[in-house]
Amino acid sequence: MPNRTPAEVFAPGEFIREELEARGWTQGDLAQIMGRPLRLVNELVAGKKQITPDTARGLAKAFGDDDALYWMNLDSAYRLSQTKPADESVGRRAKLYSLFPVRELMKRNWIESSDNLDVIEHRVCRFFRISNIDEKPAFAHAAKAAQYDERTSLQYAWLFRAKELAEGVHSAPYSEKNLRLAVAQLKTLLVAPEEIRQVPQMLADAGVRFVIVEFIPGAKIDGAAFWLDNDVPVIALSLRFDRISNFWFVLRHEIEHVLRRDGTRIDVELTESIQRKEVLPIEETRANDAAANFVVPADELESFILRVRPLYSEKRIMLFAKRIGVHPGLVVGRLQFREEVPYTHFHKYLVKIREIVTQTALTDGWGTTPPTQG
Repeated sequence: MPNRTPAEVFAPGEFIREELEARGWTQGDLAQIMGRPLRLVNELVAGKKQITPDTARGLAKAFGDDDALYWMNLDSAYRLSQTKPADESVGRRAKLYSLFPVRELMKRNWIESSDNLDVIEHRVCRFFRISNIDEKPAFAHAAKAAQYDERTSLQYAWLFRAKELAEGVHSAPYSEKNLRLAVAQLKTLLVAPEEIRQVPQMLADAGVRFVIVEFIPGAKIDGAAFWLDNDVPVIALSLRFDRISNFWFVLRHEIEHVLRRDGTRIDVELTESIQRKEVLPIEETRANDAAANFVVPADELESFILRVRPLYSEKRIMLFAKRIGVHPGLVVGRLQFREEVPYTHFHKYLVKIREIVTQTALTDGWGTTPPTQG
């Protein structure tokens, strides 16, 4: 049988009828040759029955071409031609969902769901503060995250929600001097987890707005510092790791960004080494160093390691922490980061602090979605 590509889409039954006429066969003959019921052949010719893989193989053998796929394709093309064209909204919706985490936004009530695609697009654009979905979100900030070469849509969603919350927080006018004084005051809180509840107000008094937005799985962002109208600094934390050591490290990391006014530009050029993820941006290195030294002074930590390594014990860690005036969990966190002790050791000192800080900080997440000005 010659290969044929029909210019129009016909029911497979038309081609079966042609094959029967060319051979002088009746539908009954074909039924007997294939060993199938006559009714099946009648329905195939009439276009009432879909060609299954078994039927396609039978037709291919009966007509001598041994090309079952030809008959399957004929049937698929015909069935497809009988369906209504896909709604334009399918493609638009697919594009929207590929560019933005729409389901996550709706799940967290950051945008209201709707059956109207135009409404959803409008709400997504309003949330990301863009004019249309082809416009890429832009957000000047500095953040402690898993990567620094490019922000993901999940990270942008977290950042924009933090910005929404921060716009509703009140704080004193920002003063670098007052923030540096606040850092010294914060240092006195390191000894007891319960003191963390004072953090939001102490930052607000220095002119820094503080918010917490629950981490988004897959976003891998711990905190961020950014500015509202270039004169109101904001620190946002995700509490991705609910441990006292992570809280203080990330908080001090972001405070350093504020003090240095990092993240005030969007168009920061990334070096090739940063794009290859070989080194951290200089501002991140500075912030990490400041945070590490704040949590446990570098000279004290080095001295402790040289004296004790490798015989780290619970008693020695507690005595060291008491002497320098910090919670033992902060010492454990630094030792674990330095790979001096395994992450499985002294875990009881890495106390959780989320329920403490969320008592006084404006928080979005863990079952709570505060309203925003928008």
